[in-house]
Formats: sequence, C-alpha cells, structure tokens
Amino acid sequence: MAKVITVMDPVTRIEGHMKVEVTIDTVGGLTQVVDARCTGTLFRGFETILMGRDPMDAPAITERICGVCPVSHGMAATLALEGAARKKAPANGRIIRNLVLGANFIQSHILHFYLLAALDFVKAPASAPWTPAWNPRDADNGADLDFREEPSLDDVAAHIPKAIEMRRVAHQMGAVFGGRLPMPANFVAGGSTSTPDSGRIKAFRAHLQNLLSFIDGTYIPDVEAVASHYSDYLTVGRGSGNLLSFGVFDLDDTGSRKLLSRGLLKGGSPLSLDVRRITEHVAYSWYNGTRALPPASGVTNPVDPEAKTGAYSWLKAPRYANAPFEAGPLARMAVSRRYEGGISVMDRHLARAREAKLVGEAMREWLNELENNLGGPVYEEVSTPSRGSGIGLTEAPRGALGHWVRISGGKVSNYQVITPTCWNASPKDSRSQKGPMEQALVGAPIADPSRPVEALRVIHSFDPCLSCAVHIMRPGGRPVVLHAGPAR
Repeated sequence: MAKVITVMDPVTRIEGHMKVEVTIDTVGGLTQVVDARCTGTLFRGFETILMGRDPMDAPAITERICGVCPVSHGMAATLALEGAARKKAPANGRIIRNLVLGANFIQSHILHFYLLAALDFVKAPASAPWTPAWNPRDADNGADLDFREEPSLDDVAAHIPKAIEMRRVAHQMGAVFGGRLPMPANFVAGGSTSTPDSGRIKAFRAHLQNLLSFIDGTYIPDVEAVASHYSDYLTVGRGSGNLLSFGVFDLDDTGSRKLLSRGLLKGGSPLSLDVRRITEHVAYSWYNGTRALPPASGVTNPVDPEAKTGAYSWLKAPRYANAPFEAGPLARMAVSRRYEGGISVMDRHLARAREAKLVGEAMREWLNELENNLGGPVYEEVSTPSRGSGIGLTEAPRGALGHWVRISGGKVSNYQVITPTCWNASPKDSRSQKGPMEQALVGAPIADPSRPVEALRVIHSFDPCLSCAVHIMRPGGRPVVLHAGPAR
C-alpha cells in the first residue's frame, strides 16, 4: 500500500481534547504505524490562575483541573503545602485521605475499562447511548474490523450498565468522608475536615464490599476474557519500556511506607527516584523557549502556535534523567513488584484491574484502623508560611502526579503541575525522543488506515486524560475529522 497519514481529531472516549496523527506504511509485508505524533489541542492555564493567590486556595482550585481525578490533585496540592509549612497530617487525617483517594481510583478504573476502552474490543450494546458504534464490516469495501466473536466478550458488553452503577457506588463511597465526589471538600493542608464515626465507617464498608464483589466477580474476569481473546496485544504497544511511579497511599505518618512504591524501572532494572532529575522540555511544545527546566523553577509562558516552528502540542514533555518514562497503573504495580507481566496494551488493562482489587482490599484495613482510633485528631493546624516551597508527589489513577509550589510574601509566586498524561502523551523532547505513547504506537499493526481501531487500542490503554493536561481554547479555526490520505 502507499504510505498514508491518518489523523484522529479528536480522539474520542478519553477525557479532554487530543489529536493523534499516525503515519502508516507496509514494512516487511505488515501494514503498521511507522511514525506518530500526539497533540494536546488546548492550553492549560491553572498554573497562571494560582499566581498571586493565597496558597491555601490551591487544593480547591487544582481539583477543578479534572473531574475524573480531582482527588489526586487535592492530595498533591495539600502535600505540597504541607511540605512548604513543614507539617504532616495526623494518622486519621492521612487514612481518611487514603480512603477518599482509593474510592476515586476504583471509580476511575471501572470507568476506563467499561466506558472508555472495552468498546475497542467488544461490540457495543445495540441501543443508545452506545449507538452508533464501530461497524465491524465496511459495506463499501467488505473489510472487517478486528472484532472477535466469543460469548465471553458479549458478556463484557452486557456488563456495561452494571459498571455504570458501580461507578456511582464508588462516588457515593468517597463522598462518605469527602463530602462529595468529584471535587471532595475535605482535603486541606494539615489533614481532613471530615471526622470518622461508626455510622460513616459502616456506610463506607457497605459500599466497599459491593465494589469488591463487582471487581472480583465481573471486572477482573472481563479484563481477563478480553486479554485471552486478544492475546496478540500482549506484544503490541510497548513504548519506551521505562516505568515511573511517585508512590501513593501512605501507610505511616512519615510517608516512608506506601501501598504502591515510589521508584523507577529502566530497562527492567529498579532505580530510586530523585525528584531533582525531573525536567520539562518544550522544544516541540507551544511554550516560549527551548531549554528544559526543573518544575520547581518552571514557567508556563504560551506562544502563538503558528509562531513556533516544529512545535505540535500544548503538552510539555516531562523527562527523568532526560529519558521518557511511562506512568500509570502498570508502572505502579510493576515498580511495587505486584505485577510481573510485560509492557503492552493488555498488560496495562490487566495491571489496572488487579490494582483496583489491591486498593479495595487495603481500604478494608484502613477502615479497621479508623475504628480502632475513633476520636483521634484528623487535622493539625497549618499556617500559611510567608516564604517557602514544597513538592506534592502522589499518583492519580492514570499515573504520576506532581505539584510544585513556591511562596513569597504569603502568596503563590510559582506553581507547576506535571500530570500523568503529560508523561505519557508528551511530544518529542529537545533530544527528539518521542513520548511513551508515540513510541507505543510505532509498530502497531493496522488493517484499515481509515478505521484504525488498532491504534485506538494502544492510545486508550494509557487512559489519556487531556482534561488534566490542557485547558482553555481560542475561538476560530476549523474542525478536523478522521481521514486518510496521501502522505505529506
């Protein structure tokens, strides 16, 4: 076949706005992706919104970055402020924050598989709102999409309505201590504004048991069924091969022990994480300058997209020791030695489902800890420092999340956020290294360039969230639709 460029704009069934351009050619008799560019199409302005504000506003404001993982932003902001103030949350405050964050993890993982990714592998229910869907057969050219006919895959589609109900249960569970989900109201520097009592613990436990039954009896078996019938995707979508986790769910008041560990895997070898080795590259991003900066001194200075030659995304390109790293459930589970598979499309789905079970079971223990310490403090007073800086490293459902704050004169003088999708869907860096998702797309087999479901399977396996990555759009321009045409 002749080389073609296929543009997916917007990529659907993700959070936010994203364009992916893939170049498809025949190599060694196989039609595959030979080049890829991932574009965040909107500018995120939350860092500039925070400039000059009271630092204690940061949790409430940054939770609005994303409606799917606001809890993680609240956690990162409070950790950054506590770092600047040299304070720690007391045990009950720490546990309550873990419980609300855990509820958010579970709802997000269920959302991802059933509503954002499963329909790449199974036929959608033949009713609204799932219609229209992928047409397995193209009436014009007789080409079949790669959808496999198996009864267990039909069961996956049949479970979608139940999954929606379970996601609601997870939101209700998080709201027991968070006050509401999304955007919980209890996250503050110093701990939590909600307190535990036997009634709240009982209500939370009932929701959790319902969710664990669904995870064990439906979610994990459904993911395993898809992995079994699409086992070829255990070798598709490897990407950079580097995995990074900031660690999450503190198990003690020092933060030194975590349910999911902080660290890296590079070429399969474990490494300790040194936050000083993180930089943000903007050579191919629509920001002023070309020099990579550490986030603690980073700037968010956008430029006219038409004025910067070669740039193609509003996402910066985070790198660790100048190398691209994948973040997400697979990275967390692999770094923690809780998942021993490979790095692929299916490994991401399998690790995510097993993480949901791991987090749910840990939450049982945290409820027991609360019961044994009823009446203990949930908050330690934190005053806004006149000067200082702090770093809040945690994990969102989609991967490593970091907030960097600098305070001068009692006000925010600089704020930087690196989200999971900035790690995963980043553009090329100043060394022209592709981001992890771009690398994962290269080599993906494509049956029909006009309907590249195989490329979408790779993209969706990362669970990209451009709501976290970018915001604010300019009026004007023209819509771009999925098309295939001659290579430029």
